[in-house]
Amino acid sequence: QALAIAIEIGNRRGEGTALNRIGMVYKNLGEYEKALEYHEQALAIAREIGNRRGEGTALNRMGIALKNLALAHDEEEPEERRKILEKALEFHEQALTIAREIRDRRGEGAALCNIGSIYRNLGEANKAIEFYEKHLTIAGNIGDRRGEGAALGNMGVAYYDLGNYPKAIELQDKSLTIAREIKDRRRERNALWNKSLALDKMGERKQAIDCAK
Repeated sequence: QALAIAIEIGNRRGEGTALNRIGMVYKNLGEYEKALEYHEQALAIAREIGNRRGEGTALNRMGIALKNLALAHDEEEPEERRKILEKALEFHEQALTIAREIRDRRGEGAALCNIGSIYRNLGEANKAIEFYEKHLTIAGNIGDRRGEGAALGNMGVAYYDLGNYPKAIELQDKSLTIAREIKDRRRERNALWNKSLALDKMGERKQAIDCAK
């Protein structure tokens, strides 16, 4: 309905915003190709009207939709999965360039986080950590506590992938502290679950079960 009104009154910026948000809903429904279609339309409008922030947003969301599409691919199609992830990486790198050009620090942090996520899913945990650390620095500099918690949690998962379970637990504990401080229940849940996985790998089964519960 919002999209129809924006089109009717010729509000191109509002049209782009509505398209992006429709895309987000389709992503949350697991319809990643449909999400991509809407984000592509939003990208075209942002470029047409010179909305650089909107352009970066659309590119980041296109990358996220593609990453989810790649992860939905069967494990028996590793080459196809890799191609999709590499395309997603291109979109996030473009978004990062734009964020730096327009000095959008929050957008820069989001792009760095997304690039880290792509590298992690490509099996390059060390590379992922580099980008998560950059995201953590920016989040700390701008007082983005939610971003800090996310960066710490993401780094913890990457260290888990590397088999460094004590470091993974340390980072999840830091993420957990922030999550509880800002009442971010989703992040709190994620930190506890990821901590439980690392504890289990260390043979701490009872503690792992307590965290999982």
